Amino acid sequence: MLTVSNLTKNFGPIQAVKDVSFTVKKGEVLGFLGPNGAGKSTSMRMITGFLPPTSGTATICGHDIVEEPVAAKRCIGYLPENAPLYNNMKVTEFLNFIGKIRGYEGRLLKTKVDEAIAKSRLEPVYNRAIENLSKGYRQRTCFAQAILHDPQVLIMDEPTDGLDPNQKFVVRQMIKEMSTDKVIIVSTHILEEVDAVCSRAIIIANGRLVANGTPAELRAQDPQGRFDMVFRNLTLIEEKSNG
Repeated sequence: MLTVSNLTKNFGPIQAVKDVSFTVKKGEVLGFLGPNGAGKSTSMRMITGFLPPTSGTATICGHDIVEEPVAAKRCIGYLPENAPLYNNMKVTEFLNFIGKIRGYEGRLLKTKVDEAIAKSRLEPVYNRAIENLSKGYRQRTCFAQAILHDPQVLIMDEPTDGLDPNQKFVVRQMIKEMSTDKVIIVSTHILEEVDAVCSRAIIIANGRLVANGTPAELRAQDPQGRFDMVFRNLTLIEEKSNG
């Protein structure tokens, strides 16, 4: 359902993403891992159509994000890092606003908003102003807007960054519950996310794809099965080779 083909992004003389290719099938939760500055967020922005690639493309549900951006984006739910919110709105007002932008109205709009609130565990704060929410509930509100239209592909950039352990647990549970019938990509630098929610992971370092496999396959690259050592070795080797 999602194919990334030779994705490359240059910012002047700097090549931030270098010929990245991978596929994700329905039912998979793909961890998109890498150290800070590796090119994760830039890749996510190209896949979702927020940033044009220098070369290469992404195909979402059969639609090329460069050639058919509107059709491709209809299939995507996107939770960007530090997702923007309208602080003066209540949670329900914000979700109704998002729903109307997506073309829903009347009873269907109410149904979509109610379902998003339930799936995102927002019932305790649905009538509260966003500016008064904790970081965890703000993140869930962003999650709700990303899934309101029941997208086939869900892409999340650092969805648990900065959350406390209880909040992380809730967000991860929401991801697991939605994973059976969707393509899900979770971009993160938190290694524990792999064991918590991912069925497969890729590692990017210095803009280049350096590993692609199941958590077990990646752990097998270290004699003690330590994923942190696999991650460190792969990313440091890439950094040194380009240093």
